[in-house]
Amino acid sequence: MAQFPIIPTSQDVTRQVLSDHPDLMVVEFRFEESGAEGALHDHPHVQSTYVKSGKFRFTLGKEEKIVAAGDSFVIPSGMTHGCICLEPGVLIDSFTPRRDDFL
Repeated sequence: MAQFPIIPTSQDVTRQVLSDHPDLMVVEFRFEESGAEGALHDHPHVQSTYVKSGKFRFTLGKEEKIVAAGDSFVIPSGMTHGCICLEPGVLIDSFTPRRDDFL
């Protein structure tokens, strides 16, 4: 089993690929402080997000929603999205196909 490095993505946020295959990738994002941000972005991948811990305000297209531990949702291909950490925590994101830019 390959061990992937922990990569800083912004202030107080890191990502680590947990597993990957050309068709699917699982990635852990750690938010260490309230106010840490996952900047607005979009990509061609379908994304599923599971909130392992913490609390977050997500922007999904033109909607905002508050999510907390145990919540999950799917982000369609091409949808602009991002989040603000309200309580430190961990997101587990799955992408299909794999995010080659994360390797």
